[in-house]
Amino acid sequence: MKLATLCYVKKKGATLMLHRVKKLNDVHEGKWNGLGGKFEPGESPEDCVIREIREESGLKIKKPSLKGVLTFPGFAKGEDWYVFVFTASEFTGRLLDSAEGNLAWVKDRDLLKLNLWEGDRVFLPLLKRRGHFSGKFRYKNGRLAGYSVEKY
Repeated sequence: MKLATLCYVKKKGATLMLHRVKKLNDVHEGKWNGLGGKFEPGESPEDCVIREIREESGLKIKKPSLKGVLTFPGFAKGEDWYVFVFTASEFTGRLLDSAEGNLAWVKDRDLLKLNLWEGDRVFLPLLKRRGHFSGKFRYKNGRLAGYSVEKY
């Protein structure tokens, strides 16, 4: 089981996205993702998301807002992934050159036009609503095989 975070940093009607084109043997190769990564020992979800955003982008986010939890059974190498999804609109710092891909501010109206994982098209609109969500996304051979989402 893998625990991870995913964050969508927001600024003036745009979202910071990472085009995964640099890392070798990347399960996300060619996809556009929010930023985030795996927990380190002893971290809370907030600790993890703040550290990951700083490492991947150079930005220091403040007051990340938990929006939901995603479950990906057997996603990569047969492992289940549990992902805490955040948004953040307060930050300091300057973007750096990410080792995992190219960072870009994408207009919110254009997000769903990107080469995203199919399940991202389901939960990304939920980031705008009040409350929380819980989603379970099953992939088979890189394609979405089924999902369920609960809204709270």
